[in-house]
Formats: sequence, C-alpha cells, structure tokens
Amino acid sequence: MKSRLFASLAIGAALVLTTTGCSMVSPQATTLEYSAAEGTNVYGAGPVAVRNAQIVATEDGSEGNFVAALVNDTDESQTLNIEFGGEESDITLTVRVPANTTLSLGADGEDPILVEDLDTLPGADIDGYFQSGDAEGVLVSVPVLDGTLDYLAPLAP
Repeated sequence: MKSRLFASLAIGAALVLTTTGCSMVSPQATTLEYSAAEGTNVYGAGPVAVRNAQIVATEDGSEGNFVAALVNDTDESQTLNIEFGGEESDITLTVRVPANTTLSLGADGEDPILVEDLDTLPGADIDGYFQSGDAEGVLVSVPVLDGTLDYLAPLAP
C-alpha cells in the first residue's frame, strides 16, 4: 500500500515539474521593454529621453520630418545631438530642450524637424545616433514611415 502511495506522489510531482518547468527558464514577455508605437524609444542617450522617434517621409524618401517626444527631467537646459545615416553621416540635428520640459515634435504646437537628403524609402529603418549631456550616446534604428495613414498625413513634409 505504501508503494502505491509513493508511486502516486512521484507521478504527481513529475507531472507538476514537467508542466511548469518551461516557465522557470523562459523569459517573461511582460518584463521586456519595447516601443508600443510606430516609433522607437531611445535608452542611454543621456539626460534627454527620446520617446517614439520616427521619420515621416515623402513617397520617394528624399526628405522627411523627424517626430518624437524629447523629455528633459533635469533642472538645466540640455542639448540633444542626433545624426542619421551611420558612421559617414552628413545629416545632423541639434535640439535644445529646456529644463523640466517635454518637447513633442510634431504635436502640441511643436513643429517636427525637417530632415533633408534623407535618401531612405518609407518602410525601411535608418540608423540614428542620439547623444545628450556627458553620455556617450547610442545608435538605434529609427523607422521611416510615410503619410498614408490619416494620423501621419499631417506630419509628412
């Protein structure tokens, strides 16, 4: 009788371990940071946080408007330096973000920043290097979109 009890407990324990074992080694999707919008968030660029960064371009990709929310939570005005196109970039933007302010480029009365000589078709990504303050800066892929969608149409150049 004791062997049957021991066998049932062993089978039960094996069943519990095999059915829950995958969750012990798999990463939980809710702990992964991601951008829940068309644009991308930039982490580690310095004191200026860049949220939902994207470029809304013309159909031929010759130029586009840089759209993002730039957040400066510090007590000092900060400069955000942006370079598009990789190592040999000739597209550089500089944005001054006042202290304790969020600039919503392309919204809330703030104009987006025109990026000329973009040479990237909508649907592709372009490398963007973002740096502010004393930080080294980071390189991220920024999506290039077009004005096909109604809410993006006013943001196209």
